Amino acid sequence: MMTTFDDREKAFENKFAHDADLLFKITARRNKLVGQWAAEKMGLTPEETTAYATSVVQADFEEAGDEDVIRKLLGDLTSAGIDVDDAMIRAALEDKMVEARRQFIEPA
Repeated sequence: MMTTFDDREKAFENKFAHDADLLFKITARRNKLVGQWAAEKMGLTPEETTAYATSVVQADFEEAGDEDVIRKLLGDLTSAGIDVDDAMIRAALEDKMVEARRQFIEPA
């Protein structure tokens, strides 16, 4: 009887770990996509776009939540003379999260 409960507990732990890993990957993909979106607005070259998208992904490791990414995007876009506000960036994050989820769910 104890084995059944142990097996169930292990299955729940495995599912939780899998779900957390998947969310991490989807969020990183979202950050890359929103970095590409911002780079396009700033008129960056393909090489600069790749580097910038990577920097947006890395910015997410500064603190929990999206505020670090929002702060980076808002600062960079504003410095580049792009008329953007917090709400526009949050909307872009939402749009890119949908796209990132789709990329992980749909086969290539």
